[in-house]
Amino acid sequence: MKDTETTPEHIPFNKPVLSGRETDNILSAIKNGQLAGDGVFTRSCESKLRGLIGCGDALLTHSCTAALEMSALLLGLGPGDEVIMPSFTFVSTANAVVLRGATPVFVDIRPDTLNIDESLVEQAITEKTRAIMVVHYAGVVCEMREILRIAERHGLEVIEDAAQALTSTYEGRPAGSFGALSCFSFHETKNIMSGEGGCLGVNDEKFLQQAEIIREKGTNRKNFFRGLVDKYTWMDVGSSYIPGELIAAFLGAQLDEIGAIQSERLEAWQRYASAAESLADRFGLELPKIPENVQHNAHLYYVLAPSAETRDSLIQEMRKRNVTTPFHYVPLHLSPAGQRYCRSGGQLAVTEDRSARLLRLPMYPGVKDVQDEILSHFEASLEALNV
Repeated sequence: MKDTETTPEHIPFNKPVLSGRETDNILSAIKNGQLAGDGVFTRSCESKLRGLIGCGDALLTHSCTAALEMSALLLGLGPGDEVIMPSFTFVSTANAVVLRGATPVFVDIRPDTLNIDESLVEQAITEKTRAIMVVHYAGVVCEMREILRIAERHGLEVIEDAAQALTSTYEGRPAGSFGALSCFSFHETKNIMSGEGGCLGVNDEKFLQQAEIIREKGTNRKNFFRGLVDKYTWMDVGSSYIPGELIAAFLGAQLDEIGAIQSERLEAWQRYASAAESLADRFGLELPKIPENVQHNAHLYYVLAPSAETRDSLIQEMRKRNVTTPFHYVPLHLSPAGQRYCRSGGQLAVTEDRSARLLRLPMYPGVKDVQDEILSHFEASLEALNV
């Protein structure tokens, strides 16, 4: 006999959604006859991003990973150099440094924002330190005032891994406008997305010309198209970091609707926050903390379970209810490659504790339509575990 029970529709963690003109833009790019990148849509996106980031210039890349790798090349990192960063980050942050033969040095995170703990940075600095690479976790900008002071005191560059932080601000200034270089992501899980994609923000003018060369496979092709040279040639080490024009066409449509996208995400984030407050005391949850001088961009909403075991069980319970609620980073210092290529600049107890207890709730345009269902399943899962 056929089972008449219906399985609840699966609610993913992320769902890419068209904002409006993506398909029209892609067709226009095809009609323009240039798909290789640096065309009309690339230039338009870069102009919009300069305004949003508040940077000196913005260079579209095929990923945030590419932008991070370009940053490491621009700093001239090599064997014997060190770069301070959190262990609680995606592998691309460290990979960019390791690829140059340099060493990531991990510093613990703050227990409130899960950003690098600025009070621990200075003690990790050695004569080998070249830069501080901050990561704005969950779209909450790091304590940049103190980090910039430390960098200036020791003659270090600051690189912002702002993959999650487009439109976030710190003391009224946009994420990506503080460091000499900043890196953004347009991966499909990000607020503004193009499937894959990224951007290098350049705030220190001394890096701009070299950034253009590195991005163009080490050639001065950009100056050729400006008419500044009669032919272009190989100038330095570089790679193919330019995205195709179809990516830029898709991204441009998303950027055109950034106000509406952000408004919807902030509304959904606040709805989670209000509901989670009523659950926190009952079930021993810890919730995100946003400093007063920061405006976040609602990139993600997470909760911290009372224990690692509870977190893992919650993920399983939610999966039974057809809702995907993933954890986040496995700390890099605990990974095989992290132990091989990196070192720790102190104890990383907060990193290990928070990463083991963190769970993310679904967040994407349109999630508001299923938020009541998500929250109902979440409360039922907590009750089922007798937390």
